[in-house]
Amino acid sequence: MKKSFLLMAVLLVANVALAMPAGGAVPDSFILVKGGTFKNKASNYYGKGVVVSDFYIDKYDVTQKEWIEVMGNNPSQFKGDNRPVETVSWYDAIEYCNKRSIKEGLQPYYRIDRRSKDPNNQPDPKFGELDHIKWTVTINEGANGYRLPTEAQWEYAASGGQLSQGYTYSGSDNIDDVAWYWRNSGDNTLTGWWSWPAIAQNHDQTQPVGSKKPNELGLYDMSGNVREWCWDWRGSLASNVADPRGSQSGFGKVWKGGGWMGVAFTAAVAFRGSLAANGSGPDQGFRVVLSP
Repeated sequence: MKKSFLLMAVLLVANVALAMPAGGAVPDSFILVKGGTFKNKASNYYGKGVVVSDFYIDKYDVTQKEWIEVMGNNPSQFKGDNRPVETVSWYDAIEYCNKRSIKEGLQPYYRIDRRSKDPNNQPDPKFGELDHIKWTVTINEGANGYRLPTEAQWEYAASGGQLSQGYTYSGSDNIDDVAWYWRNSGDNTLTGWWSWPAIAQNHDQTQPVGSKKPNELGLYDMSGNVREWCWDWRGSLASNVADPRGSQSGFGKVWKGGGWMGVAFTAAVAFRGSLAANGSGPDQGFRVVLSP
């Protein structure tokens, strides 16, 4: 009897340990995304033989409160603890991931070399050298710390994973159900063509995270509010691979999901944007993931 009880206790502890990073429990706001192939026909990866493994993703964008607790400052233009942090570069997001990992007893996922220029960070063919930082950032394989999603992981989660209903936007075919974008993120609903003077006069801005409906997985704001950084350089999409990490080189890092000042099509799960890694703006934020 005692041996059976001891065996059951050992198995219980082992199962719990498998569901937790080494540093502690997965935060309550994280959702386990079950892996597989892409079910959403609106996705760029549908029918391409791309497989995504299980991962945890925060149901919300990183908030200003979370950012301040880790970084000790607030770069955001539109202040509010529960609003997404914005005006952050890709490098800022990478630093946040490592510092939060250390703070919570996890192994940092990234190696950051500030002294050597990344040879894979190329000049923009049209505008020349836009990124003069060019830190060399590599992955610490096997680390359990916070990280940015790959483009494939982001799009898989945004399109509903294995629970996908095939929506154009993350959680609906009606953008107003799930996204803050240029028409609805200010004092009044805007009509007509996109116009920056109209947006400014309407006081368009970010909104508190989780204010719209979630998608099939329970994830909020993957369409609209702020554009979200991904790990990848923007380039050709891979086929017939597991867990792709994007191109080996490029001149812009991928962002997904559109933002409060963006037009509707940029909020679609399939839209691919990019920006130099040192770029930022009041509509540029991110969310983080963990490996199981």
